[in-house]
Amino acid sequence: MDKFKLEERLIDFAANIILFCNDVDKSYAGNHLVGQIVRSSTSPALNYGEAQSAESKKDFVHKMGICLKELRETLNCLKIIEKAKLILNPELVTTLKKEANELISIFVSSLKTAKTNSEIKNR
Repeated sequence: MDKFKLEERLIDFAANIILFCNDVDKSYAGNHLVGQIVRSSTSPALNYGEAQSAESKKDFVHKMGICLKELRETLNCLKIIEKAKLILNPELVTTLKKEANELISIFVSSLKTAKTNSEIKNR
């Protein structure tokens, strides 16, 4: 995937999570998870931007790993919100979980490629 398209996709994902949070139940648990998911869903877009200016291959892999970690955290938050029935629109959760899974797959693949290329270069 083109790096600019991926960056836009990450920005769109973060924005959609922020909009989604407006519909999460305003209970103690809902508020806690909203704060958590806003942080974890915006982090990949920000860290991906930093990865594009990485100082080394190792720095690139590290920042991409942070993106992956935060996407997985976001997916888990979505699952908790869904199972705890903190949102009235389950279809929206399904759409966001699908996008999170697709982004996770992209990052897993990218990290695997980057690590393989780094190992080949270091031989």
